[in-house]
Formats: sequence, structure tokens, C-alpha cells
Amino acid sequence: MATMLRSAALVENVVLKNGPKILGSSPTKGRWRPQQQQTRNLNVHEHISYSLLRDAGITVPKFGVAKTKQEAKEIAKSLNTKDLVLKAQVLAGGRGKGHFKNGLKGGVRMVDTPEEAEEIAGKMLGQYLVTKQTGEKGRICNAVMVAERKFPRKEYYFAVMMERAFNGPVIIASSQGGVNIEEVAAENPDAIVYEPVDIIKGLSKEQAEGVAAKVGLQKQKEKTGDMLLRMYDLFVKKDALLIEINPYAEDAGEMYFSLDAKFRFDDNANFRQKELFALRDWTQEDEKEVQAAKFDLNYIALDGNIGCMVNGAGLAMATMDIISLHGGSPANFLDVGGGATATAVKEAFKIITSDPKVHAILVNIFGGIMRCDVIAEGIIAAAKELSLKMPIVCRLQGTNVDDAKVLIAASGLKILPVDNLDEAARLVVKLSNIVSLARDAKLDINFEMPL
Repeated sequence: MATMLRSAALVENVVLKNGPKILGSSPTKGRWRPQQQQTRNLNVHEHISYSLLRDAGITVPKFGVAKTKQEAKEIAKSLNTKDLVLKAQVLAGGRGKGHFKNGLKGGVRMVDTPEEAEEIAGKMLGQYLVTKQTGEKGRICNAVMVAERKFPRKEYYFAVMMERAFNGPVIIASSQGGVNIEEVAAENPDAIVYEPVDIIKGLSKEQAEGVAAKVGLQKQKEKTGDMLLRMYDLFVKKDALLIEINPYAEDAGEMYFSLDAKFRFDDNANFRQKELFALRDWTQEDEKEVQAAKFDLNYIALDGNIGCMVNGAGLAMATMDIISLHGGSPANFLDVGGGATATAVKEAFKIITSDPKVHAILVNIFGGIMRCDVIAEGIIAAAKELSLKMPIVCRLQGTNVDDAKVLIAASGLKILPVDNLDEAARLVVKLSNIVSLARDAKLDINFEMPL
């Protein structure tokens, strides 16, 4: 997500040929704009990105992947060079400036010998790396990439990404690679080149070589153009949302290498890219999101104290907005979709209540495909199994809603049915505040009392 938002920020000041400026520079700046929605598109580790680039004919340094310190030593020996770099395989930006919880500084380290590679890899593996993107919890490092170290004389930035502002894919390039590209876009927007691509026609040789020339690679425009054509071809074949090479660097002898790469793939293409999606590293994702995915639930943790369970992403956004309107703060985005079973609903409750910050739950279901009585069965089963002591406000409308109300009433549990969404949001915010005050005062309020 962070990579997509970073790259999307680059188009903020772009002017289309026949239209107004995009996003922040548009005439509507300062007015309401749709909220950015989080998604769970596939990210892969750097060594997988290297492999994909290499297989596509794009030059990368020689490398290997180690899961033990002994493997790191053997790979370092096989590379047959004293110029080595170790990179912790953690899905987070800022690895070089991060630190491990065992005290080791930096998730990217330069080493000179196989013995040093073994020592440093041993301190990385199995440890949590903390960066500006991971938060204090950090992310575990289960693998280390051992690669040739290059000494770039000049660094460039190249990316292919899907961008709504251009109604499809766009090539983004800059002669100022190897640094924070957002800062380049903000301080020197003329240093960023944008080349929209017609998704039907694809990227032409002339377009690719034109981009190369614009970033100062006129003498290398044929080789760089070929690299961009291969990059775009890989983008389309793998259903990518983003391929970012930063830096694309010139080494001694006018050799060019992709020294760092980030890939992101569209989850909707899972059925076409099964081998690729099998590489997903669940250890790098939120445990609750992983559990939700097992039951085809869409869950994203937020910072508030009101748990939300809805069906449909649009309804989820509206529910979170109305909670905020009444002064509350949503603790999560949880969409059970249209085909959830009572078991899935019960699991959804387990996920929501596993967050200690949650003080109350709002269930907002519009039963079209989803039956309200199935939702009610799941809620009741979860409330009984988990012995829930927090208030549950339940707003159900649609298919079998009367049957659902009968089930809830007969359960004898403190599940509060409310027909009006505005009233339901107001009530859940009020109840969450009561629970917050009670917890602060170390009082035990039991909302599981029979009606």
C-alpha cells in the first residue's frame, strides 16, 4: 500500500494535455474528495522481484537467498567477490535506516567476506526489523538476500504503474534515482517524466526510447528502451499494479543494473497468477488480516475503539464515516461480503474482539444476497462462545430481517437491535464512551446480562 501511495503522489501535479491538473493541483483543491481505500494487493520480497526481472531479461546483480547463516556464507563464497551486500527480506520501506530489536543497526549491510556475511545474517534471521513503516512492532526477517555490491556512477528511477489520472498504465521516470522520489517530485517536478500508455496498443519502441532520452540516457536509448519494453511486458503479463526500479544504475564500463525493485500485483488476478500468489509471505502481514483471509473476509485494522462488521466495502466506508460523524472512531474495516456463513460471521467476531482496543461493536448489514438471519445466527454463536461483555449494536435490513430479529430476541443476550443507522451509530459511540470510562476507572461492566 505504501509503495502505491508513494508512486501515486508523483502524479499530483501533472497537467493532462486536454484537462485540468490532477488531484492536489486541480481546481477542486480544498473541496471534498473520495477517501482512499486500503486494499490487500500482493506484495513480494525483493529477491522475488529480482528473479522476475532477471527472467524477463532485465539485468540485476548476482544474488542468492539465505534462510540460515550457513547458507548466507555459502552464497557469499559462490558469488566470488569481496564486494557484498546483505538485505533483510522484510516487506517494508526504509530497511537501511531501520534497526533490529536485538540491537543490530540497519537491514541493509555491506560486508567483505563470507565469514562476515555469516555473522551479520545470523543476527538478522529470526529477528524483528523496525522501520518507519513497520511501527514499533516491526516485522520478522525470515530470509536474507546476499548479492553483489555495485558502485553506481549515476542512478535513475523507472516505474510502470496503473494510474486513474491517466486512465490506465503510465511510465514514470527520473534522472534523479536512488533517493526519495516524492521529495524529487515536490522540489523539482520537472525532473519527473510521465508517459501514459494506451492499454490497447501497448508501449511502443518510440515511446520507450523517448523516455530514455528525456532522462539523459540518449546514448543508451536503445538499451534503456528495450529495458522499458521488457518491464512493461512483465507488468502486463503478471497483472501488476506497480513495478518500480529505484535505482536503475550505471556501473563501471557503462553497464546498467536494477539495484532495487518493488512489485505489487492485483489480487483480482489471483486465479490467473496462482504460482505468483503462492509466494505470498503471510508472516509479513497483520495476523488478524491473515485469519480473516482464511474465511474470505476483508479485514483492515484501524486505530479506534468501535468494531465494525458490515457487508460490502461501500457500506463499510459509510459506516465508518457515520461513526466519525457522531464523534466515535472505528477500530477496523471488516467486510463479510455477500456469501458469508454463520461460521464466518462468528470468526469475524473473534477477529474484531481480539483487538483489546475495541470497546463496542456495530453490526450494519443490508441483506440482499446476504441473509440477515444467517448474520444473526453468527452473532449469537459468537456472543455465547466468546462470552462477550461488550455492547453489540445491531442494525439489520433486508432479506429475512424479521427472522433475524426473532433469533436475537430469543437469545436472551444483550444485543441491541436498532433499525435506523444514524441512531445505531449514535448509540454505539455513546456505549463505547461508557466502556472507555469504566475501563479507565477499572470498573467491570457486563453487557452480557439477559434482557
